[in-house]
Amino acid sequence: MSDETRAKPPQLTLDQVAELLPGTGEIMASVGVAWWKCAYAARGGNWDLAAYFARRVRGLQRKLAVIRPKYADDLVAFETELLAPVLLALERHDGPAFERLYAKATDRANELHVKWAKPYIRWVLPDEPPTDLDLGT
Repeated sequence: MSDETRAKPPQLTLDQVAELLPGTGEIMASVGVAWWKCAYAARGGNWDLAAYFARRVRGLQRKLAVIRPKYADDLVAFETELLAPVLLALERHDGPAFERLYAKATDRANELHVKWAKPYIRWVLPDEPPTDLDLGT
């Protein structure tokens, strides 16, 4: 079959592409998993893995800011004021600073859920570490 006779797939409209994008819930569920793994990797002394998961949170939230621009200002502030210091603590291997900043960031995330009319979403760090990765050094 020649290229000329082969049927071309239909082009998607911008609205159709938008429908295929993950919703806020899917993105934030991924953020929650990465945030959970970040904490336990840091507690296990695996600073590189913890930083990887903190950067994963940052990347997911940046995508959310594009997909859901109404959250963009809060997400930029969260990244600048809270996530950047968490990453700095991880870079310095400073466990006490990490714990304090991680808790502060988690508290702010929960405040933002309330601000955006989702008070029923209150993230808490699970008592148990994830079991799908070796989170230690």
